[in-house]
Amino acid sequence: MLVFDITKELIFKFLRFGVVGVMGTAIDFGLTFVSKEVFKTSKYLANAFGFTIAATTNYFFNKYWTFQSTTNSMSNLALEYGKFFIVALIGLGLNTLIIYILTKKRDTNFYIAKVFATGVVLFWNFGANLLFTFAKGH
Repeated sequence: MLVFDITKELIFKFLRFGVVGVMGTAIDFGLTFVSKEVFKTSKYLANAFGFTIAATTNYFFNKYWTFQSTTNSMSNLALEYGKFFIVALIGLGLNTLIIYILTKKRDTNFYIAKVFATGVVLFWNFGANLLFTFAKGH
């Protein structure tokens, strides 16, 4: 029964992470679009901007809802946010690399490449945050 409980808990965390991710993706795509299309920034800068703002909002939702972290002191909060942001930056690197490969090497539409990259990076972000950022006893 313990394995079932752990699996069930992990599935619910992943689902909550997914809900937060959908909200973050909306923020990411919205800011990326506005930055790229309205303000005419480069697609890579626009991608980095949207991704960074989304990652920051996702930290708070994931901290309190998905992983229910009880970190309260400013120093521990800063460390936890730092870990989360490192995971997000690695995710940004993966995201950007995938977009680059798909748009430059495969001639894929930027937004289609971004959707694919976001899906791949979802699994990296969940696993790294589960095992590194919000690991119990860290």
